[in-house]
Amino acid sequence: MLQRLRRAERITRRPEFKKIQKFGVRTHGRFMTLLVHPNQQTLNRLGIVASRRVGNATRRNRAKRLVRELFRKNKISLGLDVVVLARREMPDIDLPSLIVDYKSALYKAAKRCR
Repeated sequence: MLQRLRRAERITRRPEFKKIQKFGVRTHGRFMTLLVHPNQQTLNRLGIVASRRVGNATRRNRAKRLVRELFRKNKISLGLDVVVLARREMPDIDLPSLIVDYKSALYKAAKRCR
């Protein structure tokens, strides 16, 4: 079974990121910051930002892999665009801690967004 995100579940274009940054709700977790904005679809879409502050390419890629896994395993169908800004500590944290942080930040943001 293919476990990657479909094209429709990804945010890839700069104008989409800018719109979410401008109009979205920002929520902070311990290891990440979430920007959430409702979309006109029934499925959620994900965008990931891992700047050089996170570390070298290996650490940034690990952070992005962890975020994709969080998104894939913890789907809620609210029709939201979610942009995750990785923090410096994210690649070093274990997955269960990240799941707790992601879920709490997402539910806070979704509650404020609707």
